[in-house]
Amino acid sequence: MLHYSAPAKINWFIYITGKRDDGYHDLLSVMQCVSLYDELTVHPSDTIEIVTEMNIPTEDNLVFKAASLLCAHTGCKKGARLHLNKVIPAEAGLGGGSSDCAYTLIALNRLWGLGLTTEQLKALGAKLGSDVPFFVEGNCAFVSGRGEIVTPLEINTTYDILIIKPPFS
Repeated sequence: MLHYSAPAKINWFIYITGKRDDGYHDLLSVMQCVSLYDELTVHPSDTIEIVTEMNIPTEDNLVFKAASLLCAHTGCKKGARLHLNKVIPAEAGLGGGSSDCAYTLIALNRLWGLGLTTEQLKALGAKLGSDVPFFVEGNCAFVSGRGEIVTPLEINTTYDILIIKPPFS
């Protein structure tokens, strides 16, 4: 069994520099993980099974999509039972779904002994969402492109912040 705390993130700033032909936006941002987490527990299994209280179809769940993509990319036929306890509010700009997706890639890479590098996981994650490569890298980073170019930053200062989620998306 593996257990991961998948963090939320904030954008210290974000500049949209243009719209791309693929429908995404080019951006410049500094993102940082914060101490608000979804909990992901992974057990070996014969099939891929997602256990969560989220009310969305399994095939639309980013955790399921990450596991499926990893299997397709590597040819791995193993399974996993992934239990996701959501704490990060949805549609708040905190990246909860992307974090869950990234940590699924990280966990299954380890559980299945695939040996993929961080760069390979980031490239796979970019197929699933613009924030996923950041969460594979983690902590704090300068992010550009549509989010797939991640340059780690080291910050030696801590800050107290208050995150407020309004009652709308």
